[in-house]
Amino acid sequence: MTMHVDVVSAEEQIYSGTAEFLAAPGEMGEIGVLPRHAPLLTRIKAGALRIKVANSNEEEVLVYVSGGILEVQPHVVTVLADTAIRGHDLDEAKALEAKKLAEEALANRSGSIDYASAQAELAQAVAQLAAIKKLRNRA
Repeated sequence: MTMHVDVVSAEEQIYSGTAEFLAAPGEMGEIGVLPRHAPLLTRIKAGALRIKVANSNEEEVLVYVSGGILEVQPHVVTVLADTAIRGHDLDEAKALEAKKLAEEALANRSGSIDYASAQAELAQAVAQLAAIKKLRNRA
């Protein structure tokens, strides 16, 4: 039994195909979706989206999402991501640099920085690094 999964961002369609399972980073914890799941509409936070491709023993697609909306229908799952990057396109050096800059901005706490923006940038960098770690552990 399978379901159709679409992952799109504002820029492009990242994934479209059949899947046996999808795991998404929900705001209250990871959400697992199987075919015939009850209808659901929820927000997702920054993290790794894992898709178990149908009729494949090993293949699992990993996509980093910076947040967005997850819509589940019995046979169709749609992820509308703010930003989405395929797992193999993630850049560890860039994520580490973004984390360092965000931590420095939070440590300085001068009146000119936007504290909420720095926290959001830090959270996204940490989520990207976690996605990269998951990708390495699979390999």
